[in-house]
Amino acid sequence: MPSIRKSLFAAVLVSATALSPIVASAETIFGALSKAYQNNSSLNSARAGVRVTDEGVPLAKSGWRPTINGQADVDYQNTRVSGASNKLSSASVGIVINQSLFDGFQTRNNVAAAESRVSASVESLRNTEENILFTAAQAYMDVIRDRQVAVLTEQNLQFLTEQARAARSRFEVGEGTRTDVAQADASRSSAVAQLSAARAQALASAASYHQIVGDEPGKLKGASPLAKLLPSNLGAAITIASAEHPAILATQHLVDAAGFSVKSNEGALLPQLSASAGISQDYLHRSPDIGTNGDSTSANIGATLTIPIYSGGRTSALVRQSKESLSQARIEVDVSRDQVRNAVTSAWTQYTAAQQGVVANREVIAAAQLALNGVIEERNVGQRTTLDVLNAQNAVITAKIELANSEHDVVVASYAILSAIGRLSVERLALQVTKYRPEEHYNAVKDKWIGLRTPDGR
Repeated sequence: MPSIRKSLFAAVLVSATALSPIVASAETIFGALSKAYQNNSSLNSARAGVRVTDEGVPLAKSGWRPTINGQADVDYQNTRVSGASNKLSSASVGIVINQSLFDGFQTRNNVAAAESRVSASVESLRNTEENILFTAAQAYMDVIRDRQVAVLTEQNLQFLTEQARAARSRFEVGEGTRTDVAQADASRSSAVAQLSAARAQALASAASYHQIVGDEPGKLKGASPLAKLLPSNLGAAITIASAEHPAILATQHLVDAAGFSVKSNEGALLPQLSASAGISQDYLHRSPDIGTNGDSTSANIGATLTIPIYSGGRTSALVRQSKESLSQARIEVDVSRDQVRNAVTSAWTQYTAAQQGVVANREVIAAAQLALNGVIEERNVGQRTTLDVLNAQNAVITAKIELANSEHDVVVASYAILSAIGRLSVERLALQVTKYRPEEHYNAVKDKWIGLRTPDGR
């Protein structure tokens, strides 16, 4: 009896120590999010994708600019007539400039489409950032929860080990039965398997954390839900998401890009006007018996008007195809709105349910712990069996694990709501990290006429 109480007190003390707030040097959830923002490979890949899209603007603007080409030609002839050899060699060096004057507004619309794609890619990047931050928060809370479950499972094993020892001691003095010993041993063996699984799950969560955050999870500090950053109700959350979510804004920009692509393809049906100018230096060398040598310089300038009549149906097919793409892009806006609305509603209901679960599970723990203490006392005076004690202990551990899950779900759902409405950003979370600004690369390349090096020097 005294040894059982002593073991129970030790288990509770271990539990309180393991689940108490970690020292100030521990990692916070905001620190983990900052690391993920800087280190996550998927996020860095998305940023590189935006830089690739940026180059579409100078590519489109090249249609307004002249093309300059150098030309060189060398020719040699050797003709034999009546035994005589006549040699003729010539060379020409020149430069040609071509400039489009009117292309049916294709370039103007191509530039506008490219700019819209850049805007869409920036919003897609913002969406990716929010998804990564949410995933990092979820991974952080997974590690905390799974570590708590492992600790609770270990405490349960310690308790059941003591129960098995006590059952065997009572059997040896004739106060218990062999059934009591078998039940206690079976429960202890089951707890050993549960502890092994809990530790494996904690290691798996740590691996996921490392993949997302880019660092091993050390001591992690408990996190609180983002209650102050959340809308007042579900309706307000849906309204905000419809207006601000980057996935919706990205599809709207893609609608603009598709519309400009239609106009660009229609422009191919209009007349095209271009101008060209060139200058060349010609060199001519003949055999002395067939003439004299001579050099000449020539220059030319001209304009070409092209009127499309029939292109084999290609231009018409491109116009129809781009119109269908525009129709699809408009539908994708509705798809995004539906997905965002569903995500907001799901996150909000999970948040509400998790809050209620925390309150309920705390009450369950208090009642189950009281019941366990009573059952142990009753078992000691012969009014309860060992099985009753084991069942009561299982109820306590189950309630504590459910509380850990509910506390995990409250925090994760709050981040899910903020992500679903499009506000899980570096600024709103006040993360201590240098914000990536895609506009810096765009401004550096959008008007470049020449240059092989990227803005970062590669």
